[in-house]
Amino acid sequence: MLLQMSRYHKMKIHIIRGQNQIGGSIIEVRTEATRVVLDVGCELGEDTPVIPQVDGLFQGKPCYHAVFVTHYHGDHIGLLANILSEIPVYMGEKATAIYQTSCNYLGRPVNSNIYPLFSGKKVAVGEIEITPFLCDHSAFDSYMLLLESEGMKILYTGDFRANGRKSFSSLMSRLPLVDILITEGTTLSGKHRTALTEQELEEKAVKLIAKQPNQPVFVFMAATNIDRLVTIYRTAKRTKRIFLQDVYTASIAAAAGKNIPNPEIFSDVRVFLTVPNEKQYTALQRFPKAKIGRAEIAKKQFVMCVRPSMKKYLERLFEEADYSDGLMFYSMWDGYVQNEDVADFLQFMEENGIRISNLHTSGHADEEAFDKLIEQTCPKYILPVHTENAAWFERYTNCNVLYESENTF
Repeated sequence: MLLQMSRYHKMKIHIIRGQNQIGGSIIEVRTEATRVVLDVGCELGEDTPVIPQVDGLFQGKPCYHAVFVTHYHGDHIGLLANILSEIPVYMGEKATAIYQTSCNYLGRPVNSNIYPLFSGKKVAVGEIEITPFLCDHSAFDSYMLLLESEGMKILYTGDFRANGRKSFSSLMSRLPLVDILITEGTTLSGKHRTALTEQELEEKAVKLIAKQPNQPVFVFMAATNIDRLVTIYRTAKRTKRIFLQDVYTASIAAAAGKNIPNPEIFSDVRVFLTVPNEKQYTALQRFPKAKIGRAEIAKKQFVMCVRPSMKKYLERLFEEADYSDGLMFYSMWDGYVQNEDVADFLQFMEENGIRISNLHTSGHADEEAFDKLIEQTCPKYILPVHTENAAWFERYTNCNVLYESENTF
């Protein structure tokens, strides 16, 4: 069913990209005098980002007054360095630090025209006020965004979940009633299942390690998944092991803040070099007392962060001691197993006697989380994005689900 927004509504929504698909999110919200963009993501699976031909955003003379980024995952931030330099960007302070640290380390271009967002603190851009609400996601310092103009309220969820380490009920209590809810629906295409919590993952990991208390433990995870980093650190601490981070992971953890386990602050977190080059040596200077070499690692009980690029390092490490019968937690989305480098790495670990166990949970909302969100905000309209199953939201009979072939309301 095609629904039109009332001509009296102050704000208009244009889904530039990201409807009826997962990833590549770019959303415009405008009034007669003000235009803002919510997220500027790459398409999933793009090795080289394709820049959409959007005048005033990526090319030509700037016509947008600001870009607001909900979090630092590539399908929401991947085109940030490509927007016109005159356009100011707003993003969480810690999220910005992680984004810039990652780009600098990996040699990627960085947008430096970024202003910080703080939960609950409004930002006025022309005729629109934007209030960020800190939410839980597998990206640290993520936000939902409330946009208001002349009494009309739009809430954009970005990506969120209810099973992380932040209080979902506390977030729900802060959200107001809204006219339009622009919401992700990433998990709604598959069979429903309630997502494990990070605490449940921690308990699972501790129990698995207890079955082989003297064996090495590796974890294949995203360095930028800070909740998971905390889960793995807590697992290492409870099983009386040191937590080993490569230089990149340590740099990301340090950028996230002093309360996040990293070798700069935590004495039971150590950092190792995988490649002795200038970039890694420079990054290591931040952690002068925490460096640990292969020979010392071989004498320790540890939990070590690993990924495919470390294959040669691990080959040398496996020469230092017998690590057969070890354990590796695969703590990533299952879909990445289809990538050639990931498949090769998993095979390499298994050939060296390392048993692989899945230890992962979704970074996206499950059905119960959507129920609570809809109940709290009571939207008149729901505009699904970041999903391949928009029709799922028709179950909320008190709301109108928006389908619009031109993506403009």
